[in-house]
Amino acid sequence: MSRPLLLLHNIRLLLTCFSITANALLAGGIFTFPLLSPALAFHLKLTQPQLTTIALLGMMGQYPFAAFVGKIIDEHGPWACSLIASFLFSTGFALFAAEIAKTPDDIRGPSKSSFRTLAACFFMIGLGTVSSYFSALFAASRTFPRYLGAASGITMALFGLSPLFLSLLASRYFTDSSTGLSVTNFLIFLSLASGIIHLVGAFNLRLLKPEHEAESTSEITPTSDDTARLTDERQPLLPNKISQLDVRVMSVGESTSVVQLFKDSHFWFLAFIALIILGSCEMIISNIGTIVLSLHSESTSGVVEPLRLISISNTLSRLLSGPLADFIAPVASDMHDDGPQFPRRYRVSRVALLSGIPLLLVGTFVYMELSVRTSDDLWILSIGTGAAYGTTFTILPSIVSSIWGSRNFGRNFGVLTYAPFFGTPLFSYLYAFVSAHNNVGDGICTGVTCWSLTFWVSTGASLLSCVASTILWRRWKGLV
Repeated sequence: MSRPLLLLHNIRLLLTCFSITANALLAGGIFTFPLLSPALAFHLKLTQPQLTTIALLGMMGQYPFAAFVGKIIDEHGPWACSLIASFLFSTGFALFAAEIAKTPDDIRGPSKSSFRTLAACFFMIGLGTVSSYFSALFAASRTFPRYLGAASGITMALFGLSPLFLSLLASRYFTDSSTGLSVTNFLIFLSLASGIIHLVGAFNLRLLKPEHEAESTSEITPTSDDTARLTDERQPLLPNKISQLDVRVMSVGESTSVVQLFKDSHFWFLAFIALIILGSCEMIISNIGTIVLSLHSESTSGVVEPLRLISISNTLSRLLSGPLADFIAPVASDMHDDGPQFPRRYRVSRVALLSGIPLLLVGTFVYMELSVRTSDDLWILSIGTGAAYGTTFTILPSIVSSIWGSRNFGRNFGVLTYAPFFGTPLFSYLYAFVSAHNNVGDGICTGVTCWSLTFWVSTGASLLSCVASTILWRRWKGLV
């Protein structure tokens, strides 16, 4: 490659990496809701079910169109989703801020029209989140295809770092020691910053070709080095006994329809696991603000620390679990009649990592029930939730790609994310109505009874997901 072409390539790579990083860091605006919820409760007089509904619609806004967003990625490339995210973020945050600004401080009860507007805006922001997340994730995986786990893990780590990054900006530039967080100004900042960054991303990520174009180009002009490398990588590294397993695994790049995906019982096991783990974690993330207030009702300053711990543990788990998964279970480079062929030694299934997550949640929830009595004790809940959430989202993409093929990877992963679309409201409304039932006064519910039943139910559900993941571990042994 000539020097000018090499320089151009490096500039393009730098711009792509910048937009991947910036999109991921600005994508987590919905996870700052715990910073907003005290103001919405005290000044807009919103009830716990209403606060849960707004947070829930933000979380759920990520999922209904996930398969559609994945299809856009497959057909047009990450740039299109970055452009969509720019519009959704700038519009959603701006309308949210405008609704809060026009509401007088002396209202005596919650306004139904304000509640509906805020809920609709947060749903729009949630839809922007999945567009931004997919644009960064799939741009990273296409830019560094040889290091899929590391590329996915680092991108997801940046996404997990987003709430911490945004909360630091909120506390440093938009918080006054006497009046607290300036919610309106912070939301205006989010509208402008996320809108501009994702608009820039729409230009930078356009440098990446859609998947089908990249495949056709590589098929037309293979080099002798590529041929030698592929021949070497396809040499059998595992014994033939793998092919005797009664498990249907799609070959790499093989096309499969959604109907075929739904007919696979293993998909439903994986969806159930995602429903329980992600649903319970997102319930905690969206309600950590009121959980803090239930234990320390006289101050809202304690909300920031648990949110930061969730973000940090979420980030570290994504950074560590991606490379770890690549090391113990490399992604298959090809499929032969005698089983999958791996570029490096295969040690332990990635599903083994997935099986440990429900056990982590069980320990976290039992600790919550038996030991947490003040807001200072919530650090175990924050760390456990963040670690479980981050590791799950890091491990799932490579499992989906390995089992059901890479050609419709974006669509298939989007379909799987419908699982938390049902799991998050299930756990969130359980929390909301248990809290409302045990609220003996006005405002936020206080006391352990506000969430005790919720966490016992979550413990039982996590045990069931552990059983399901163990079944998949046994059936996919030696395959993923």
